Amino acid sequence: MNKEAVSLLISGGHIIDPSQGIDQVSDLIIAQGKIVQIGGTAISSPSFSVILSKAKNLDATGLVICPGFMDLHCHLREPGFEDKETIATGTEAAAIGGFAVVCCMANTEPPLDNAAAVSWVKRKASKDSLVAVLPVGCITKGRKGEELTDMAELAEAGVVAFSDDGNPVASSQLMRRALEHGRDLGLPIIDHCEDKTLSDNGIMNEGRMSAELGLKGIPAAAEEVMVARDLNLAKLTRARLHIAHVSTKGSVELIRRAKKEGAPVTAEVTPHHLTLTEERIAREPPDKSFDTNAKVNPPLRTKEDIEALVKGLRDGVIDAIATDHAPHTPADKNCGLERAAFGISGFETAFGCLMSLVHQGEISLTQLISKLTCEPAKVIGRNGELGTLRAGSPANITILDANREWVVDSRKFASKGKNTPYDGCRFRGKVMATIVNGRIVYIDDSLPCPTLSLEGRGRG
Repeated sequence: MNKEAVSLLISGGHIIDPSQGIDQVSDLIIAQGKIVQIGGTAISSPSFSVILSKAKNLDATGLVICPGFMDLHCHLREPGFEDKETIATGTEAAAIGGFAVVCCMANTEPPLDNAAAVSWVKRKASKDSLVAVLPVGCITKGRKGEELTDMAELAEAGVVAFSDDGNPVASSQLMRRALEHGRDLGLPIIDHCEDKTLSDNGIMNEGRMSAELGLKGIPAAAEEVMVARDLNLAKLTRARLHIAHVSTKGSVELIRRAKKEGAPVTAEVTPHHLTLTEERIAREPPDKSFDTNAKVNPPLRTKEDIEALVKGLRDGVIDAIATDHAPHTPADKNCGLERAAFGISGFETAFGCLMSLVHQGEISLTQLISKLTCEPAKVIGRNGELGTLRAGSPANITILDANREWVVDSRKFASKGKNTPYDGCRFRGKVMATIVNGRIVYIDDSLPCPTLSLEGRGRG
């Protein structure tokens, strides 16, 4: 993989940039880590001759060129849980998945509840990361839900949002104060919406299937009660609220209504909640009764919920798709359904499984790219800088083959987390290359590129 930015002419690709309304076959020039020009007659003018004379060529004929994907919600696990993932392994997996920018959640050990912890992650990322890492700071000290962090200090340290992810802020008064502080700092509050007195150590979605299987369920109301509370607080404070991993039809309707009323709310959905139902947990691999890799929080829901989530994407009720990449060790998962950790390793399968929605006509390719690029950037106030191919912006680019078929093999994951319910699935749609600040950080083996030596090739 290239260690330095190069001047690069990406030629003949189908450029889709929702941030600018661009949808055309053209060339793209990058130099000194920045986007220089998209096509047009100016590209052959004398002013570009010096750049072009030094530029390497990447032939993208038949491929899609779009802004680099941005993930609002992932777990890199470092510091504290390096057996599950590290910044190095996690960001390599992110690059393979097409993500040029990732926002890492604060549930590390120690948690990101002070400036020193945030600074440590930023320093570590500057040394080890293949992609841009934007830290999310804690809402409360130790993620205990008892006392607010020094949010101004965290903002000064460089966090892009605040979240106690995995631990919802149970106190409504504390959540109100967090929203007010976030508003004053110009940063969003991201909440994991779960009433834990209702979820009550459940394992899967509560309903007919949980009853048939004899498993303790997590009702949709456990999410929706907290979503309703947070929306009311956002209206009260006029603060930016972001709802993480929406999973139910009821939540979509609550957010839809709040947006119509002018609430400053955004929301995300994960690839697995868009493509898998609760039935997936009951598949029976040879070595266990249930697939623990499909155990996730919030749980996989019903077909009706998926239909509502997809409609929410199309209608703009849901703003972004985020992986909630949650890598675990084999020991975390191979211990029976009740004891298994919640979470799915999602970076390397995200685009492939999401393309099923495009090929089925549920959403357009442009809509999918928008939910992975400019709309996530807008959530954290980085629109115009990230998630765009606008001239002068960082050269963060993802190159895609919308029809390339491939089979998921978790043994080949760059991520330490092999915990995926998609293992063995055949997908149609693959990331072919990822460029971050002008550096090619991933390229598929099948894509010729004279800028890379053999040892810098990616994974086919």
